[in-house]
Amino acid sequence: MQRSAHGPVVRTVRHDPADRPLLVIWEATRACALSCVHCRAEAQPLRHPRELSTDEATDLMAQVASFGRPSPIFVITGGDCFEREDLAELVRRGREMGLAVAVSPSGTAKLDRAALVRLQEAGVTAMSLSLDGASAAVHDGFRRVPGTFDRTVQAWATARELGLKVQVNSTMSSRTVHELPDLAALVRAQGAMTWSAFMLVPMGRGTDLGALSAQQAEDVMNYLYDLGPHVPVKTTEGHHFRRVSLQRAVLAERGVDHVAALGLGELYAELTERTSAFGWGEGDRRRRPPVNVNAGYGFVFVSHVGTVHPSGFLPVAAGDVREQPLPDIYRTSALFTGLRDSSRLTGRCGSCEFGRVCGGSRSRAYAAGGDVHGEDPLCGYEPGSFPFPDDVAQLLSA
Repeated sequence: MQRSAHGPVVRTVRHDPADRPLLVIWEATRACALSCVHCRAEAQPLRHPRELSTDEATDLMAQVASFGRPSPIFVITGGDCFEREDLAELVRRGREMGLAVAVSPSGTAKLDRAALVRLQEAGVTAMSLSLDGASAAVHDGFRRVPGTFDRTVQAWATARELGLKVQVNSTMSSRTVHELPDLAALVRAQGAMTWSAFMLVPMGRGTDLGALSAQQAEDVMNYLYDLGPHVPVKTTEGHHFRRVSLQRAVLAERGVDHVAALGLGELYAELTERTSAFGWGEGDRRRRPPVNVNAGYGFVFVSHVGTVHPSGFLPVAAGDVREQPLPDIYRTSALFTGLRDSSRLTGRCGSCEFGRVCGGSRSRAYAAGGDVHGEDPLCGYEPGSFPFPDDVAQLLSA
């Protein structure tokens, strides 16, 4: 854990991420009633005939439990996991094995109070919901089904009423980035365990959606950092948020203006100005330090047909849970062990002094150039350019 004088800046997993992941994400199905413009899975209306059966899914959860204690968090996603009729039964079986089971449903008509109550009774304590705009016009346009925004916001309120922990996920693209201040206000008003800004990986339907430029990504990362005292923010596939957090901690302790030092641009100025109108002041919560996990390093994804990947956004398989135990694949496969070897990083990621706590998005590197060890094109940082290397080195060794 890297610490500044004001507390942790970046958190590390307590156990060895090479031995046991923090998160196991299982894509229970690719079936979904929505047709989202960014969908990684290019979800379909019907379920795939080779999906893991109820018994095979139960065996998968037994494999997850066999990693040992503390068990990884097991997240059931999709597609829309509510398309699985056995969802509540699977949750119940996972809880009986001692797993912490969370779900990530879509904002469809199946996402109602009765369904949430059934899942809570089965043992779910946390869920994530996707919200890409602060209005029905923007969010429903993104999801391409009218009524999705209202159903999602209602499910969010219902889950909070039932005592479930809720993570809200929002996709960052040129189409939605200007929604950030209003989304932040909505999250602050309605309350959430975390708000995750997903930095788009160009794959599936999202290939032509309009990713941010590297400069815009720097602006967004720094804006998200500013929101820390107001909203429990994190990033997905935005690993250089950890680098930004270290930079900002150093600059704050030295009393240096971060806008000039980091060369922040017009998007940062716009988002900051709009948020200042909310009158939130200095904030009333402790900043949430990002966690040092990455594809294959504390994270593993199992597809609807049982193939094992370092991330749901990295479509390279290392094995199949129908043929080999998940712990063996995670611990010993060449793909996973290679991703955990930072010396194999190339380009700017390979020479970056922040590489040990960032590592860049391996998924985005692969999508951009077909190399899982290549540089992350969404990061605009030039290695060695931060003016206080000794301060960073001290934090990295803390």
